[in-house]
Amino acid sequence: MTEQTATPTAPTEEPAVPEQELPPTGAVPAAAAEPVPATDAPVTDVPVTDVPATQPVPAAEPPAAPEQALAVAESVPAPKSSRRVLRAVARWTAAVLVLGGLGTGTALGITSMERTDVPGLATEGDGRWDYPELSLPALPAGSPRPFNEANVAEVHHADVRKLLLPAPAGATADKKLTGGWVSTSQYLSVYQKSKRAELGQVLKDSALRHITARGWTMPDGTSSRIYLLQFNSTAFAEAFRDEISDNTSIGAQLIGAPRTDLDDTWSSGGRVENTATYAYAEDKPYGSEQVRHGYVLSGDTLALVIQSRKGKAGTERIPFHQTLILQNQLLG
Repeated sequence: MTEQTATPTAPTEEPAVPEQELPPTGAVPAAAAEPVPATDAPVTDVPVTDVPATQPVPAAEPPAAPEQALAVAESVPAPKSSRRVLRAVARWTAAVLVLGGLGTGTALGITSMERTDVPGLATEGDGRWDYPELSLPALPAGSPRPFNEANVAEVHHADVRKLLLPAPAGATADKKLTGGWVSTSQYLSVYQKSKRAELGQVLKDSALRHITARGWTMPDGTSSRIYLLQFNSTAFAEAFRDEISDNTSIGAQLIGAPRTDLDDTWSSGGRVENTATYAYAEDKPYGSEQVRHGYVLSGDTLALVIQSRKGKAGTERIPFHQTLILQNQLLG
């Protein structure tokens, strides 16, 4: 058997905890220092004039005492250009320190926030439901999976009730479809009355073993029902699939969906190898509610997945595809 995973949850032999990726943190760029313009005026040559020979040369003054020299130095103001340079350096040093503090604070703030709280990093919901982590049920000792080389008949040896997809978080369980065995009449009630007798006879002739089902309703009003039909052989399962549906047409319409066509948005993504999936959607105008449904053929077992919701918005495509894929993976 080939086991695949699909977004957001996929069945595995041993449940694994998905890793979460930490949000990237942005670094605040340090401010670039602007060039300080030169302020010193160019030095020009001073013309030298002749000193008259008759003019007396003043005698050199004696050197000043150290205390007097220090006092004179302190009283002499610094050149203006030097003061401007010092003030510019002081300003840019303060700016760098302030920006550095802001950058550190921002980085620490983003690191401590949840991803959905960070603007630009918030992950918008794409409509997928929150299913629990899935795992394949244990097999009887010595029994292979349906598509193992040792299982030529492609039979599901596990309890088919444990292959039903569980309800997602927030769902309200259907009291009639709780995951146990259901009658043939219960299953046939999803089809239009004109086809029930014919389909019932086909099921009798197809060596049907049993049917299990689960249903639930989401807070937005979307109703989901899943039926698993297990036959005595893969050939019987394929024959019944051909009776009710194939890749080009539908042989049996569901209640509330008189105009159903192939779902052209379905890409078979996540489908398990050796299985077949068919998705259908009721087109507009679809009345008070829209119905989406699909079939999964996996060895000796056929699954029917139905979702419907009242209102003009209709049934959402993404959760329907998600449910179909996950049920396919459990059967694979």
